Amino acid sequence: MKRIAYLGLTLGLAALLGGTALAKGGPDQIARLGADLTPMGSTKAGNADGSIPAWDGGIKTAPAGYAPGQRLVDPFASDPVLFTITGANADQYAAKLSPGQLALLKTYPTYKLNVYKTHRSCAYKQAVYDANKKNAEVAKLTPDGNGLAEGLVGVPFPLATEGVEFFWNHRFRPRLGFKFRRAFALAAVTRTGDYTIVKAQDEGILHYMGPGVRAVGDVTQLSQLNNVWITYLSMTTAPARIAGSIILVLDNINDSQGPRQAWQYNPGTRRVLRAPDLSFDNPGTNSDGLTTIDQFDIMNGSPERYTWKYNGLQEAYIGYNAYKANNTPYKEFLTGQHPNQDVMRYELHRVHNVEANLREGARHIYSKRVIFQDEDSWTFTNVSLFDTRGSLWRVQDAPIIQYYDAQSCNQIFEVDYDLQSGRYLAQTMNMEEKPLEWNVEELQPERYTPDAIRRLGTR
Repeated sequence: MKRIAYLGLTLGLAALLGGTALAKGGPDQIARLGADLTPMGSTKAGNADGSIPAWDGGIKTAPAGYAPGQRLVDPFASDPVLFTITGANADQYAAKLSPGQLALLKTYPTYKLNVYKTHRSCAYKQAVYDANKKNAEVAKLTPDGNGLAEGLVGVPFPLATEGVEFFWNHRFRPRLGFKFRRAFALAAVTRTGDYTIVKAQDEGILHYMGPGVRAVGDVTQLSQLNNVWITYLSMTTAPARIAGSIILVLDNINDSQGPRQAWQYNPGTRRVLRAPDLSFDNPGTNSDGLTTIDQFDIMNGSPERYTWKYNGLQEAYIGYNAYKANNTPYKEFLTGQHPNQDVMRYELHRVHNVEANLREGARHIYSKRVIFQDEDSWTFTNVSLFDTRGSLWRVQDAPIIQYYDAQSCNQIFEVDYDLQSGRYLAQTMNMEEKPLEWNVEELQPERYTPDAIRRLGTR
């Protein structure tokens, strides 16, 4: 990662960020959390016509038919489709669609959004809600906005008002456990529906989520985490020609202190090398050139190359409660031009409209990102990506579900569309893999070193 120097960096960014380095909620505002606002900071009330209901606490217990260790059961399987948005009627719904969604509807005759009843299913552990209140009082960014200076466990800015705070809320949104392991699949799909399934396994320790959720000693301050919020390992397991490649990332809390630490194990040479290219707009791992590194998890890494603007709260049709899609076999889910929209579910929710524009003098293949961020989970759920000429190029869609087995709300998979090539990448799919594991106690920090991944690769 190359650092970009700007004249008058601190003063200039302080003006652009509206003083986010000092942003804290006053007592009256903090008292709203759990009152007229949900404990996550979203509006508790429904909308005027009732199409978005009031938040009633979300799904806190598993529905009938679910047993621990099994695939998640759809609690809303009996809901009928209310209406369908297609290219033919998209204009009448345009105010509640992202630029990318509208383009997909206009580009692909078979692309559609089946809209269902809205369920505000998100729910988290009380430890997260308690941390949110504390963060509302103490959390702050570094003076340049490129790192978190204080905050822990919960969403850093539940009362966010400044653009870059919304980015940090996505990056440090409450996840599904302290120590996790998952098996997933990727597929780069052609216009005609051809693809090869790539399989991988990732795991890691979410150090930022540890205090108050799992015992991690006496960590009570962000500074005690030594600028690492997650230690992350990903191994490609299939097909055989690329199996065995391993990526290790120690990702930063404060990007102002330097680039993320990353290494890659090459099974051909059996060597571990530093991987400085695992950042920004370098090609995404196993993406066949359809995504960039910083598109994984919808957006990751440093916000430094963009200026951030908050455009307000709006209603939008977004992928939500996508349990049916998550239980659909790959051969049925993956179709030409776009996934099988008959198994996808869209609902009307409120989203934060956030805009990231490439900073003058900075380099990135995306000049602008228009982001829809779910109000109840702070997840970036739909993103429209514009090229350096200002034309819409790619679209990201990440449906959300409530993981009632972990009491956490997050995306279930990601679909990355390339409008120019007519191809798409479906990633982090878990439909045919073993269920995700949260809080895997055997994962220890010593597993996440260059020497350790070399041993892992040569086993």
